[in-house]
Amino acid sequence: MHPSNFAHWSLSTARDLTLEAARDAANARGKTSTKMLPSGQLKKLLDSRSERDVLEGLRRVVTMSYRQPPSQTLPFFTHVIKNIASPSLQVKKLVYIYLLQHAEHEPDTALLSINTIQRSLTDQNPQLRALALRVMSGIRVPVISQIVSLGIKRGVGDMSPYVRKAAALAIPKCYQLDPNTEPQLLDYLSTLLGDKQFFVAGAAVAAFLEMCPNRLDLIHPHYRSLVRKLADMDEWGQLATLRLMVKYGRKCFPRRTRKIKKPLDMNSGAKHKGTKGFYEEESDSEESEEPEYEEIAVLDPDLELLLNACKLLLQSRNSAVVIAVARTYLYLGTPTYMSLAIGPLISLLRTAGDIQHVALYNIVQVCLLYPQSFVNHYTHFLVRSTDPPHIWRLKLELLTLIFPHAAPRLQSLVLAELSHFSHSGSLDPGLVKEAVRAIGRCSQTTDPKTSARCLRLLLTHIGSADAHLVAESLEVIRHLIQRDPDNHRTTVVRLAKHLDAATSPQARASIIWLVGEFAGLDPDNNIAADVLRILVKGFADEAEPAKLQIVLLAAKVYVHHLNANPPPEPAKPVEQPQPRSSLLDDFHEEGGFRDEPKSEAAPQPAPQEREKPHPIVALWDYILLLTRYDTSYDIRDRARVYKALLATPTSTQLANLLLLAPKPVPQTPSPSETRKGYVLGSASLVIGDEGGVGGLRGYEDVPAWVKEGQEPDPALRDEVRSTSTPSYDAGGVKTLSAAEKLDAAAGAAPSAAGWDGMGTSGSAWAGGKDNGVHGASAPKKEEKSLDQWLEESGEEETDSEEEETDEEEESSEYETESEEGSDEGDRLVK
Repeated sequence: MHPSNFAHWSLSTARDLTLEAARDAANARGKTSTKMLPSGQLKKLLDSRSERDVLEGLRRVVTMSYRQPPSQTLPFFTHVIKNIASPSLQVKKLVYIYLLQHAEHEPDTALLSINTIQRSLTDQNPQLRALALRVMSGIRVPVISQIVSLGIKRGVGDMSPYVRKAAALAIPKCYQLDPNTEPQLLDYLSTLLGDKQFFVAGAAVAAFLEMCPNRLDLIHPHYRSLVRKLADMDEWGQLATLRLMVKYGRKCFPRRTRKIKKPLDMNSGAKHKGTKGFYEEESDSEESEEPEYEEIAVLDPDLELLLNACKLLLQSRNSAVVIAVARTYLYLGTPTYMSLAIGPLISLLRTAGDIQHVALYNIVQVCLLYPQSFVNHYTHFLVRSTDPPHIWRLKLELLTLIFPHAAPRLQSLVLAELSHFSHSGSLDPGLVKEAVRAIGRCSQTTDPKTSARCLRLLLTHIGSADAHLVAESLEVIRHLIQRDPDNHRTTVVRLAKHLDAATSPQARASIIWLVGEFAGLDPDNNIAADVLRILVKGFADEAEPAKLQIVLLAAKVYVHHLNANPPPEPAKPVEQPQPRSSLLDDFHEEGGFRDEPKSEAAPQPAPQEREKPHPIVALWDYILLLTRYDTSYDIRDRARVYKALLATPTSTQLANLLLLAPKPVPQTPSPSETRKGYVLGSASLVIGDEGGVGGLRGYEDVPAWVKEGQEPDPALRDEVRSTSTPSYDAGGVKTLSAAEKLDAAAGAAPSAAGWDGMGTSGSAWAGGKDNGVHGASAPKKEEKSLDQWLEESGEEETDSEEEETDEEEESSEYETESEEGSDEGDRLVK
């Protein structure tokens, strides 16, 4: 080359490299992508002969397709598609991306590029072959379904694992285009499930779950190989395989258990066998006690192979894989395996906030079933000052779940933590309320000392200036008192003394309701009537919730008064009519009959000297008078109902049923009890009922365990197969070929065509075929020697001769009885 030409070439090359570097730097800063060019200039770039200009135009058009609706980038369709034959890999990638986004809007024009994409399937570059197969299956045009199926067939037999993986991912796309291609796609999928490359098998499992998740018969011969490849798969393949294995384990491995003796607890105070107590009767009774048994799960060897293979995945860097392993152990394993996943689940709390939120929901789900396993990790559940509300709510719930199973020292620590947050007025009011509720849930333990301590902590909140804290504390105290009313009479008296200090309407209403509930426990020493007398004075200044409870308290006190002092029975009615009796009374007052001696009558009391009513009756009448002119419709209507109910003595029993009925003991379950039915690791577990009844759309519950005796044959999971791998239907039964069906039909009817001589041998030969078809279901016949075959044929000949003689005797009898049909009889004998 001439030096001047070489210098000119080097300068032009340097200029091109400089421009390309500047353009790449601008693209990195985002300047080129944000600047919009006119459509004419973009078309000019796409139609250019320079590869650099075409690449620049494609980058701008693809950027526009992500930012604007397809109608803005459809005018460039033909200009983009004609670059599909470019030898540049970068240009082809961008053209393929654009084609996937716009092929549905221009199906006829997109079909013109199919031939070029098909030629790319035979390219030497495996990445280009895989990309072409991916694009061909992604063009959602049903006309090319058969072409896509042929491309998948070629990809399944490709030497490169990247192409086979692309073929596996293209199978469900082809099935969506044309469901009629299912039989051939199932053959391709069965081949890919047994691929030796682990990432090809993972993609095949994902395609299986999307296309035919219930065809577990395709998984039987590949089960053990998939389990061994589990640790080497990529994270998406591991998630798909673990999801499949949970379903497979539930439907193919029955739950078997066996009973074993419980180990003797030396710290429980039980005596050793053979030792005698102080009394001989005690030793005899102890020796006669039967040993206690417990049931443990017996795992299938194949299921145990899966559970052991999952241990390595607990160290995965992907949090979804860790949760998937915990789901496998929870629904397939035993508590021993589940304990292995507790530590990795806790380690997810040191990740980002969104992952920590999802991990806490799953930890709560496991803690509802195995709370004792999380006791040693209590430090991770302590609330921090930087925790958002959705985090500290779940942490407080976890503290209350492990509280009954913790040691006394740890219980004191948890109560101190909850008491601190319940007293801190400067914190979030929601945190204060949740801490009070957590104390109430902790008090549901069976230990009376712990319950009493929780009650003391709550009683200290009554004198607080925070009205919301007092109301929430009284609500929890009310639940505690209802669980054990006999031991909390003094507590009710203490609460009644704080009525003057309680300013919250809800707090006053709770105290008044408790006083009314305890009004009938000890009639001789009860404060209900006195509390009612004090509250009636300020009835007009009370809030509506407190007024409703005061009316209810008055009705309960009045009912107890009626029960203790029943009214006298009414006098019997006089037989004479009322007007006549009144005239006789007037007549007797004037002097009566002179001949009749006067009877000495008791002196009638003066009208102004009537007896004063009982104080409780007076309070009841006063309450009715106050509520008659109240501004609340609810209070007036409630008072009218009580007045009508208590006006007549005959309705006293109905009033007892309505007002003094025993209340159910309140229980405060964990907030996540409503999510307990959702599958671990599912999105519905995090969203809950907000996503709809039964979870989000597409949610699938864990299938039930298969019943023992209905599981598929374990021999189906044997990996040693013949060259022609048999196929099975959905029930695990082998699908027969046409030749095998003909052989079976010939063996089922040996004498239908009159083959008397070959019937035994034909049936025996067909039975041998049946043994190969049905496996263990049909008994295997032993092979016979030549002598045995000859003996059987001889026995058949003697049997046939005896049958012929019997037929001749019958025919002769028939000839003697019916002479007219002799000719026909001869023909029948012949």
